Amino acid sequence: MPFIRWLLIKLLQLFLLLLAVSFASFSLVKLSPIDPVQAYLGAGRMQISPEQLKDIQAYWGSEVPFFEQFRQWFYDVLRGNFGESSIYRQPVIEVISERFLASFLLMLVAWLLSGLLGVVLGSIAAMNENKWLDKWIRTYCYILLATPGFWLGMIILLFFSVYMGWFPIGFEAPIGMTSDEISITDRIYHMILPALTLSLLGIANVCLHTREKLLETRRQLFFIQAQANGTRGWSLVYRHGLRHISFPVISVHFASFSELFGGTILIEQVFSYPGIGEIIVNAGLRGDVALLLGTVIFSACFVFVGNFLADLLHKWIDPRTRREGIQ
Repeated sequence: MPFIRWLLIKLLQLFLLLLAVSFASFSLVKLSPIDPVQAYLGAGRMQISPEQLKDIQAYWGSEVPFFEQFRQWFYDVLRGNFGESSIYRQPVIEVISERFLASFLLMLVAWLLSGLLGVVLGSIAAMNENKWLDKWIRTYCYILLATPGFWLGMIILLFFSVYMGWFPIGFEAPIGMTSDEISITDRIYHMILPALTLSLLGIANVCLHTREKLLETRRQLFFIQAQANGTRGWSLVYRHGLRHISFPVISVHFASFSELFGGTILIEQVFSYPGIGEIIVNAGLRGDVALLLGTVIFSACFVFVGNFLADLLHKWIDPRTRREGIQ
């Protein structure tokens, strides 16, 4: 069956991706000045006996050859054991799962908003080609493409939180409240500015791609015939435009998963939002090797799943892929 064969190929690609990313990350960590034993003991290097030091070195595998360390670590990763975080004193998988939910909700809201606004603005620009509205939208997109995400986040934070006072200056929830006291409304209220910043950064690519594809469609005979038949407005755009360009637009939007994930790390730092970005920065700065490698593997899987979902949507949208199978 074509679908089963395609699925097996995707699983093989995932395994090879994890192997390549794991080896590259593990090698870079070993070549870096990060010492897991030093990170475990702390900056002050607590007073321990030589026997205790040997036990800690044996626990972290400092005396084991490189390839043996990598083989054992990768085998544990395949079994779901990412080790223990030296910062949080918890299994890495638990630390990631606790923080990922907040980041996932933030990315999901930003991803949906950027896709919706990008398609709408791109359609408006295409239907007003070379008019002032089209020029304004394109200029806006070009400015966004050249704008650093952290700078845009600081400007939005400065204006809406410091000057206007409409939103909190950061964090996932109000300070001084326990988790039982925090409501869904509080979490949504604190998520508005980070999600707005991320969605603004993701609009440009979708908007410009939608505009170009819709302009190509406008020059096709079936579109010209629909206009001659009296079809106008959004009915014309939706029935004879967006339905024909949905395939490439979805590809571009799902391909933005990696950019969205990278942007989330920076935006979470600007807004002090406790998500996956915080633990990545802490792991890198404080030498938590297990947590750092775990987040790298998790990031690769997240991006791969986004591309996998895009392929599945292609199969569902395009009748040709349903008949022929995904190659």
